[in-house]
Amino acid sequence: MASIHKDPRGKSPFWYCAYRLPSGKRGFKSTKQTNHQKAMVFCRTLEYASRESKAGRLTESRVQELISEIVLQTTGEPLRFYSAEGWLRDWLKGKEVAKSEGTTKKYKHTIESFLQSLGERAKRNINQISPRDIQRFRDAEIEAGKHPRTCNFAVKHLRMPFNVARRQGLITHNPAEAIEMLQTDNESTRHPFDLHQVSAILEEAAKIKVGKPTHTSRDWQGVIMVAFYTGGRLQDVTNLRWESIDLENKWIAFRAGKTRQRIKVPMHDSLHDFLLELPAPDNVKAFVFPALAGKRAGGKSGLSMAFKRIMERAKVRGEVARERTGKAGRTVNTLSFHSFRHTLTSIMANAGVPIEVRQKFTGHASADMNVRYTHHEVETLRSAVGKLPTLHV
Repeated sequence: MASIHKDPRGKSPFWYCAYRLPSGKRGFKSTKQTNHQKAMVFCRTLEYASRESKAGRLTESRVQELISEIVLQTTGEPLRFYSAEGWLRDWLKGKEVAKSEGTTKKYKHTIESFLQSLGERAKRNINQISPRDIQRFRDAEIEAGKHPRTCNFAVKHLRMPFNVARRQGLITHNPAEAIEMLQTDNESTRHPFDLHQVSAILEEAAKIKVGKPTHTSRDWQGVIMVAFYTGGRLQDVTNLRWESIDLENKWIAFRAGKTRQRIKVPMHDSLHDFLLELPAPDNVKAFVFPALAGKRAGGKSGLSMAFKRIMERAKVRGEVARERTGKAGRTVNTLSFHSFRHTLTSIMANAGVPIEVRQKFTGHASADMNVRYTHHEVETLRSAVGKLPTLHV
């Protein structure tokens, strides 16, 4: 029968448990309790677990129940157990509230792919996920044709929920941190457009009709001009609302969907003239480009593919930066809608605009809702915009 005793040497303040091990030998273990009653609860549970183990009835779930019972009776707080699947899905739900839709989709894809790679192990306790599980998942992604940079992002995505689990005491080590990053080519796979290409794209966009008959190709032309003069990402520009446009003072201010940073930049005269010609809205919440607003970027019928078709008709072609390999790989071209960001910074850099000024246009401005610039900063930004060429539509 289990019993508790004080340290005969008098060196420890805790009660010790004397109990019978599954092998039949006597065990002597500290309860880490100074309270006699709590120490007895711990000791009896320990002996019960030993008997269950000897009888072959001590399953993982039963161990969790016993440990939870000890913690509840000694601390008054229930012990939380999470399966890998349960924890990762709960973490993902929290990100759906805090992050942009595009970022959340990337996290979700990584989590779902990882859980699929775990198979039945996904139902085990989160503390049983090992670096080998992460390594196996990463290697399978490489074999499927994913680029090393994409695989590195997947590992970084997995590090986040496991870090939270570690901070909450659910695990002692983050298994994803044991995985080294793959070497990648640091050279950018995106190139800027030249002015001839931008003009050709604008000209071809003028021939496109989208949506209802009343929604003309002016929407695509406007989206292209805003991207060229602000460096805005595709969905940020297509979902632009009139409340973001200050025609009187020639400013555009919006929150980037990917980074959640507030971007506020002055308008180029060409863009200002174009927006002045658009029908005045009855509601400032109305979309500036309604024919394209709300559409997803990816997929065969998405905005990215639609822009790619405009490029093809304009005979604007980039180079293949990466060939598709494997089932999950994809071909990457050096020219895409994202190239407008590179075009903006490239033109400004060649015109001698300092990097800290260029960063204001590409999303490194303050995250404050109300970005305020000094008079000198305003003049500096307007001077930078003035160095951009005039586009004709």
